[in-house]
Amino acid sequence: MTTAAKNYIAGEWVDGEGISRDVNPSNTDDIVGEYARASAAQTQAAVAAAKAAFPAWSRSSLQERSDILGKISAEILARKEELGRLLSREEGKTLPEGIGEVTRAGQIFGFFAGEALRIAGEKVASVRPGVDVEMTREPLGVIGIITPWNFPIAIPSWKIAPALCYGNCVVFKPADLVPGTAHALAEIIVRAGLPKGVFNLVMGRGSVVGETLLNHKDVTAITFTGSVATGRKVAGAVTARMGKFQLEMGGKNPLVVLDDADLKIAVECATNGAFFSTGQRCTASSRLIVTEGIHDRFVGALTERMKGLVVDDALKPGTHLGPVVDQAQLDQDLSYLKIGRDEGATLVAGGELLNRATPGFYLSPALFTDVDSKMRVSREEIFGPVATV
Repeated sequence: MTTAAKNYIAGEWVDGEGISRDVNPSNTDDIVGEYARASAAQTQAAVAAAKAAFPAWSRSSLQERSDILGKISAEILARKEELGRLLSREEGKTLPEGIGEVTRAGQIFGFFAGEALRIAGEKVASVRPGVDVEMTREPLGVIGIITPWNFPIAIPSWKIAPALCYGNCVVFKPADLVPGTAHALAEIIVRAGLPKGVFNLVMGRGSVVGETLLNHKDVTAITFTGSVATGRKVAGAVTARMGKFQLEMGGKNPLVVLDDADLKIAVECATNGAFFSTGQRCTASSRLIVTEGIHDRFVGALTERMKGLVVDDALKPGTHLGPVVDQAQLDQDLSYLKIGRDEGATLVAGGELLNRATPGFYLSPALFTDVDSKMRVSREEIFGPVATV
Protein backbone atom coordinates (compact mmCIF):
# COMPACT_ATOMS: atom_id res chain seq x y z
CA MET A 1 0.00 0.00 0.00
CA THR A 2 1.37 3.40 -1.00
CA THR A 3 1.73 6.00 1.73
CA ALA A 4 0.80 9.50 0.63
CA ALA A 5 3.53 12.12 0.94
CA LYS A 6 2.64 14.58 3.68
CA ASN A 7 2.29 18.31 4.15
CA TYR A 8 4.76 20.16 6.36
CA ILE A 9 3.15 22.37 9.00
CA ALA A 10 4.68 23.87 12.15
CA GLY A 11 7.76 21.70 11.91
CA GLU A 12 5.87 18.41 11.46
CA TRP A 13 4.98 16.20 8.50
CA VAL A 14 1.20 15.72 8.63
CA ASP A 15 -1.49 13.89 6.66
CA GLY A 16 -4.22 15.78 4.82
CA GLU A 17 -7.96 15.47 4.38
CA GLY A 18 -7.62 13.69 1.04
CA ILE A 19 -5.13 12.38 -1.51
CA SER A 20 -4.18 13.44 -5.04
CA ARG A 21 -2.58 11.09 -7.55
CA ASP A 22 0.32 12.50 -9.53
CA VAL A 23 0.12 11.13 -13.09
CA ASN A 24 2.92 11.07 -15.66
CA PRO A 25 1.60 12.88 -18.78
CA SER A 26 4.02 10.89 -20.95
CA ASN A 27 2.53 7.64 -19.66
CA THR A 28 -0.81 7.92 -17.93
CA ASP A 29 -0.42 4.36 -16.62
CA ASP A 30 2.51 5.60 -14.50
CA ILE A 31 1.56 7.06 -11.12
CA VAL A 32 4.40 9.27 -9.89
CA GLY A 33 3.05 9.24 -6.35
CA GLU A 34 0.22 10.07 -4.00
CA TYR A 35 0.19 13.31 -2.04
CA ALA A 36 -1.84 14.52 0.92
CA ARG A 37 -4.21 17.41 0.28
CA ALA A 38 -4.33 19.96 3.07
CA SER A 39 -7.63 21.17 4.48
CA ALA A 40 -8.62 24.77 5.14
CA ALA A 41 -8.02 24.18 8.86
CA GLN A 42 -4.53 22.85 8.18
CA THR A 43 -3.78 25.84 5.99
CA GLN A 44 -4.86 28.10 8.83
CA ALA A 45 -2.55 26.14 11.15
CA ALA A 46 0.33 26.70 8.74
CA VAL A 47 -0.34 30.44 8.74
CA ALA A 48 -0.47 30.47 12.54
CA ALA A 49 2.85 28.61 12.71
CA ALA A 50 4.47 31.06 10.30
CA LYS A 51 3.12 34.01 12.26
CA ALA A 52 4.49 32.59 15.52
CA ALA A 53 7.91 31.98 13.95
CA PHE A 54 8.19 35.42 12.38
CA PRO A 55 9.44 37.53 15.32
CA ALA A 56 12.49 35.33 15.92
CA TRP A 57 13.22 34.61 12.25
CA SER A 58 12.97 38.27 11.24
CA ARG A 59 15.67 39.03 13.82
CA SER A 60 17.87 36.06 12.91
CA SER A 61 21.45 36.71 11.89
CA LEU A 62 22.27 37.26 8.25
CA GLN A 63 24.90 34.54 8.46
CA GLU A 64 22.33 32.00 9.66
CA ARG A 65 20.04 32.80 6.74
CA SER A 66 22.94 32.66 4.29
CA ASP A 67 24.12 29.30 5.62
CA ILE A 68 20.66 27.76 5.33
CA LEU A 69 20.08 29.04 1.80
CA GLY A 70 23.53 27.80 0.84
CA LYS A 71 22.71 24.31 2.11
CA ILE A 72 19.51 24.27 0.07
CA SER A 73 21.41 25.34 -3.03
CA ALA A 74 24.10 22.71 -2.54
CA GLU A 75 21.66 19.82 -2.19
CA ILE A 76 19.56 20.88 -5.18
CA LEU A 77 22.64 21.09 -7.39
CA ALA A 78 24.06 17.81 -6.09
CA ARG A 79 20.80 16.06 -7.00
CA LYS A 80 20.00 17.89 -10.24
CA GLU A 81 19.78 14.76 -12.43
CA GLU A 82 17.51 12.94 -9.98
CA LEU A 83 15.29 15.95 -9.39
CA GLY A 84 15.25 16.82 -13.09
CA ARG A 85 14.01 13.33 -13.87
CA LEU A 86 11.22 13.66 -11.31
CA LEU A 87 10.25 17.05 -12.70
CA SER A 88 10.12 15.79 -16.30
CA ARG A 89 8.21 12.69 -15.27
CA GLU A 90 5.41 14.63 -13.59
CA GLU A 91 5.27 17.81 -15.70
CA GLY A 92 6.22 16.53 -19.15
CA LYS A 93 9.07 18.81 -20.24
CA THR A 94 12.05 17.02 -21.74
CA LEU A 95 14.74 15.66 -19.45
CA PRO A 96 17.39 18.23 -20.52
CA GLU A 97 14.85 20.99 -19.80
CA GLY A 98 13.99 19.42 -16.46
CA ILE A 99 17.62 19.16 -15.37
CA GLY A 100 18.22 22.70 -16.59
CA GLU A 101 15.34 24.02 -14.52
CA VAL A 102 16.57 22.24 -11.39
CA THR A 103 20.03 23.69 -11.97
CA ARG A 104 18.54 27.15 -12.18
CA ALA A 105 16.65 26.59 -8.93
CA GLY A 106 19.88 25.68 -7.17
CA GLN A 107 21.55 28.77 -8.55
CA ILE A 108 18.69 30.96 -7.30
CA PHE A 109 19.12 29.72 -3.73
CA GLY A 110 22.88 30.20 -4.09
CA PHE A 111 22.40 33.77 -5.26
CA PHE A 112 20.23 34.66 -2.29
CA ALA A 113 22.65 32.97 0.07
CA GLY A 114 25.04 35.70 -1.04
CA GLU A 115 22.43 38.45 -0.98
CA ALA A 116 21.61 37.65 2.64
CA LEU A 117 25.07 38.85 3.65
CA ARG A 118 24.76 42.25 2.03
CA ILE A 119 21.30 43.48 2.89
CA ALA A 120 21.74 47.23 2.71
CA GLY A 121 19.89 50.38 3.60
CA GLU A 122 20.32 53.96 2.50
CA LYS A 123 21.46 57.09 4.28
CA VAL A 124 20.68 60.53 2.91
CA ALA A 125 21.30 64.11 3.97
CA SER A 126 18.70 65.84 6.10
CA VAL A 127 17.53 69.46 5.84
CA ARG A 128 17.44 69.61 9.65
CA PRO A 129 20.70 70.06 11.57
CA GLY A 130 21.65 67.15 13.79
CA VAL A 131 19.13 64.80 12.20
CA ASP A 132 20.15 61.71 10.24
CA VAL A 133 17.90 60.06 7.67
CA GLU A 134 18.30 56.30 7.32
CA MET A 135 16.12 53.96 5.29
CA THR A 136 16.05 50.20 5.73
CA ARG A 137 13.77 47.53 4.34
CA GLU A 138 11.91 45.42 6.87
CA PRO A 139 10.55 41.88 6.39
CA LEU A 140 6.81 41.81 5.79
CA GLY A 141 5.72 38.80 7.81
CA VAL A 142 3.88 35.73 6.51
CA ILE A 143 4.14 35.29 2.74
CA GLY A 144 1.65 33.07 0.91
CA ILE A 145 3.37 31.60 -2.14
CA ILE A 146 1.14 30.19 -4.89
CA THR A 147 2.96 28.72 -7.89
CA PRO A 148 2.04 27.20 -11.28
CA TRP A 149 2.70 23.76 -12.73
CA ASN A 150 4.84 24.73 -15.72
CA PHE A 151 8.03 25.55 -13.78
CA PRO A 152 7.53 23.41 -10.68
CA ILE A 153 10.90 24.09 -9.02
CA ALA A 154 12.28 27.29 -10.59
CA ILE A 155 9.30 29.52 -9.81
CA PRO A 156 8.92 28.27 -6.22
CA SER A 157 12.65 28.83 -5.75
CA TRP A 158 12.65 32.40 -6.98
CA LYS A 159 9.80 33.18 -4.57
CA ILE A 160 10.84 31.14 -1.51
CA ALA A 161 14.55 32.03 -1.56
CA PRO A 162 14.15 35.84 -1.40
CA ALA A 163 11.30 35.56 1.11
CA LEU A 164 13.52 33.60 3.50
CA CYS A 165 16.59 35.69 2.71
CA TYR A 166 14.93 38.89 3.90
CA GLY A 167 13.46 37.43 7.09
CA ASN A 168 9.94 36.46 6.06
CA CYS A 169 8.10 33.24 6.88
CA VAL A 170 6.54 31.14 4.12
CA VAL A 171 3.38 29.15 3.49
CA PHE A 172 3.94 27.44 0.13
CA LYS A 173 1.04 26.15 -1.98
CA PRO A 174 2.28 24.44 -5.16
CA ALA A 175 0.13 23.67 -8.19
CA ASP A 176 -2.02 20.58 -7.74
CA LEU A 177 -0.58 18.98 -10.90
CA VAL A 178 3.04 18.92 -9.69
CA PRO A 179 3.18 18.00 -6.00
CA GLY A 180 6.14 15.65 -6.44
CA THR A 181 8.73 18.28 -7.27
CA ALA A 182 7.31 20.64 -4.65
CA HIS A 183 7.49 17.96 -1.97
CA ALA A 184 11.08 17.11 -2.90
CA LEU A 185 12.01 20.80 -2.67
CA ALA A 186 10.27 21.08 0.70
CA GLU A 187 12.25 18.12 2.05
CA ILE A 188 15.48 19.82 1.03
CA ILE A 189 14.43 23.11 2.63
CA VAL A 190 13.50 21.33 5.87
CA ARG A 191 16.80 19.46 6.02
CA ALA A 192 18.69 22.75 5.76
CA GLY A 193 17.74 23.56 9.36
CA LEU A 194 15.08 26.26 9.32
CA PRO A 195 13.44 26.91 12.70
CA LYS A 196 9.98 25.45 13.26
CA GLY A 197 7.23 27.36 11.46
CA VAL A 198 9.45 29.43 9.17
CA PHE A 199 8.61 27.27 6.15
CA ASN A 200 5.35 25.38 5.62
CA LEU A 201 4.14 23.24 2.70
CA VAL A 202 0.39 22.94 2.09
CA MET A 203 -0.50 20.93 -0.99
CA GLY A 204 -4.04 20.88 -2.28
CA ARG A 205 -6.73 22.53 -4.32
CA GLY A 206 -6.79 26.22 -5.04
CA SER A 207 -10.43 26.35 -3.98
CA VAL A 208 -9.42 25.18 -0.49
CA VAL A 209 -5.79 26.01 0.25
CA GLY A 210 -5.51 28.98 -2.10
CA GLU A 211 -8.76 30.58 -0.97
CA THR A 212 -7.72 30.26 2.67
CA LEU A 213 -4.42 32.01 2.02
CA LEU A 214 -6.02 34.81 0.01
CA ASN A 215 -8.55 35.63 2.68
CA HIS A 216 -6.45 35.12 5.81
CA LYS A 217 -5.80 38.33 7.73
CA ASP A 218 -2.43 37.06 9.01
CA VAL A 219 -1.02 36.45 5.53
CA THR A 220 0.78 39.74 5.02
CA ALA A 221 1.43 39.29 1.32
CA ILE A 222 0.64 36.91 -1.53
CA THR A 223 2.92 36.20 -4.47
CA PHE A 224 1.15 34.44 -7.33
CA THR A 225 2.14 33.14 -10.74
CA GLY A 226 -0.57 31.69 -12.97
CA SER A 227 -3.46 32.55 -15.25
CA VAL A 228 -4.92 36.00 -15.75
CA ALA A 229 -8.34 34.85 -14.56
CA THR A 230 -6.97 33.50 -11.28
CA GLY A 231 -4.71 36.52 -10.90
CA ARG A 232 -7.74 38.81 -11.03
CA LYS A 233 -9.31 36.74 -8.28
CA VAL A 234 -6.14 36.99 -6.19
CA ALA A 235 -6.03 40.76 -6.61
CA GLY A 236 -9.67 41.19 -5.69
CA ALA A 237 -9.53 39.03 -2.57
CA VAL A 238 -6.29 40.45 -1.18
CA THR A 239 -7.21 44.04 -1.98
CA ALA A 240 -10.51 43.62 -0.14
CA ARG A 241 -8.60 43.02 3.09
CA MET A 242 -5.94 45.66 2.31
CA GLY A 243 -3.19 43.07 1.91
CA LYS A 244 -0.16 43.16 -0.35
CA PHE A 245 0.14 41.06 -3.49
CA GLN A 246 2.37 40.47 -6.47
CA LEU A 247 1.08 38.91 -9.69
CA GLU A 248 2.88 37.31 -12.62
CA MET A 249 0.38 36.20 -15.22
CA GLY A 250 0.14 35.07 -18.81
CA GLY A 251 1.17 36.75 -22.01
CA LYS A 252 0.89 36.60 -25.78
CA ASN A 253 4.42 37.44 -26.80
CA PRO A 254 5.39 38.52 -30.32
CA LEU A 255 8.44 37.56 -32.34
CA VAL A 256 8.98 40.08 -35.15
CA VAL A 257 10.82 38.85 -38.25
CA LEU A 258 11.89 41.58 -40.68
CA ASP A 259 12.88 41.24 -44.33
CA ASP A 260 16.61 41.45 -43.59
CA ALA A 261 16.58 38.82 -40.83
CA ASP A 262 18.90 35.83 -40.97
CA LEU A 263 16.39 33.15 -41.97
CA LYS A 264 18.08 30.31 -40.13
CA ILE A 265 18.34 32.26 -36.88
CA ALA A 266 14.75 33.49 -37.19
CA VAL A 267 13.43 29.96 -37.67
CA GLU A 268 15.39 28.63 -34.70
CA CYS A 269 14.17 31.49 -32.51
CA ALA A 270 10.58 30.84 -33.57
CA THR A 271 10.87 27.09 -33.02
CA ASN A 272 12.39 27.46 -29.58
CA GLY A 273 10.12 30.29 -28.49
CA ALA A 274 6.83 28.85 -29.70
CA PHE A 275 7.21 25.10 -29.31
CA PHE A 276 9.88 24.08 -26.81
CA SER A 277 8.56 23.23 -23.34
CA THR A 278 5.51 22.23 -25.43
CA GLY A 279 4.65 25.94 -25.58
CA GLN A 280 3.66 25.80 -21.91
CA ARG A 281 5.38 28.92 -20.65
CA CYS A 282 4.23 32.50 -20.25
CA THR A 283 7.32 33.66 -22.15
CA ALA A 284 6.44 31.63 -25.26
CA SER A 285 6.69 33.73 -28.43
CA SER A 286 3.75 32.19 -30.26
CA ARG A 287 2.63 35.32 -32.13
CA LEU A 288 4.92 35.54 -35.15
CA ILE A 289 4.78 38.88 -36.95
CA VAL A 290 6.56 38.52 -40.30
CA THR A 291 7.09 41.19 -42.95
CA GLU A 292 6.04 40.56 -46.53
CA GLY A 293 9.46 40.23 -48.12
CA ILE A 294 10.49 37.23 -46.02
CA HIS A 295 7.05 35.81 -45.20
CA ASP A 296 6.86 32.93 -47.66
CA ARG A 297 10.46 31.82 -47.13
CA PHE A 298 10.05 32.00 -43.37
CA VAL A 299 6.82 29.98 -43.33
CA GLY A 300 8.33 27.38 -45.64
CA ALA A 301 11.51 27.05 -43.59
CA LEU A 302 9.63 26.95 -40.27
CA THR A 303 7.23 24.31 -41.57
CA GLU A 304 10.19 22.21 -42.69
CA ARG A 305 11.89 22.66 -39.31
CA MET A 306 8.73 21.53 -37.52
CA LYS A 307 8.79 18.25 -39.41
CA GLY A 308 12.03 17.38 -37.64
CA LEU A 309 10.69 17.94 -34.12
CA VAL A 310 10.28 14.70 -32.19
CA VAL A 311 7.23 14.57 -29.92
CA ASP A 312 7.55 11.69 -27.46
CA ASP A 313 8.05 10.61 -23.86
CA ALA A 314 9.74 13.43 -21.95
CA LEU A 315 12.33 11.02 -20.51
CA LYS A 316 13.22 9.46 -23.86
CA PRO A 317 16.55 10.54 -25.41
CA GLY A 318 16.08 12.57 -28.56
CA THR A 319 12.67 13.98 -27.63
CA HIS A 320 12.28 17.65 -28.53
CA LEU A 321 8.74 18.15 -27.20
CA GLY A 322 7.13 16.20 -24.40
CA PRO A 323 3.39 15.83 -23.88
CA VAL A 324 0.88 18.46 -22.87
CA VAL A 325 0.56 18.44 -19.07
CA ASP A 326 -2.92 16.90 -18.73
CA GLN A 327 -6.23 16.24 -20.46
CA ALA A 328 -7.71 19.62 -19.55
CA GLN A 329 -4.80 21.48 -21.14
CA LEU A 330 -4.93 19.23 -24.19
CA ASP A 331 -8.64 19.96 -24.57
CA GLN A 332 -7.89 23.69 -24.38
CA ASP A 333 -5.23 23.39 -27.08
CA LEU A 334 -7.60 21.45 -29.33
CA SER A 335 -10.36 24.00 -28.77
CA TYR A 336 -8.07 26.80 -29.94
CA LEU A 337 -7.16 24.82 -33.05
CA LYS A 338 -10.87 24.71 -33.87
CA ILE A 339 -11.26 28.41 -33.02
CA GLY A 340 -8.42 29.27 -35.40
CA ARG A 341 -9.94 27.32 -38.26
CA ASP A 342 -13.39 28.77 -37.59
CA GLU A 343 -11.93 32.30 -37.62
CA GLY A 344 -10.47 31.71 -41.09
CA ALA A 345 -6.84 31.01 -40.26
CA THR A 346 -5.04 28.34 -42.28
CA LEU A 347 -3.52 25.42 -40.38
CA VAL A 348 -0.42 24.69 -42.46
CA ALA A 349 1.25 22.20 -40.12
CA GLY A 350 0.61 20.02 -37.09
CA GLY A 351 -2.20 20.14 -34.60
CA GLU A 352 -2.69 16.38 -34.61
CA LEU A 353 -3.12 13.97 -31.72
CA LEU A 354 -0.26 11.49 -31.70
CA ASN A 355 -0.01 7.88 -30.56
CA ARG A 356 3.20 6.78 -28.90
CA ALA A 357 4.44 3.63 -27.16
CA THR A 358 2.75 4.75 -23.95
CA PRO A 359 -0.61 6.52 -23.51
CA GLY A 360 -0.09 10.24 -23.03
CA PHE A 361 -1.22 13.72 -24.01
CA TYR A 362 0.74 14.03 -27.24
CA LEU A 363 0.05 16.83 -29.73
CA SER A 364 2.11 17.77 -32.77
CA PRO A 365 3.20 21.44 -32.88
CA ALA A 366 0.79 23.53 -34.92
CA LEU A 367 1.28 26.55 -37.18
CA PHE A 368 -1.46 28.87 -38.44
CA THR A 369 -1.01 31.37 -41.27
CA ASP A 370 -3.40 33.99 -42.71
CA VAL A 371 -3.92 35.28 -39.18
CA ASP A 372 -4.83 38.87 -38.33
CA SER A 373 -4.57 40.69 -35.02
CA LYS A 374 -8.31 40.50 -34.35
CA MET A 375 -8.41 36.71 -34.23
CA ARG A 376 -8.54 35.05 -30.83
CA VAL A 377 -5.65 32.73 -31.69
CA SER A 378 -3.54 35.84 -32.21
CA ARG A 379 -4.65 37.59 -29.03
CA GLU A 380 -5.26 34.95 -26.35
CA GLU A 381 -2.71 32.82 -24.57
CA ILE A 382 -3.18 29.20 -25.65
CA PHE A 383 -0.43 27.70 -23.48
CA GLY A 384 0.33 24.93 -25.92
CA PRO A 385 2.48 24.21 -28.99
CA VAL A 386 0.49 26.50 -31.28
CA ALA A 387 1.95 29.45 -33.21
CA THR A 388 0.39 31.98 -35.56
CA VAL A 389 1.79 34.04 -38.45
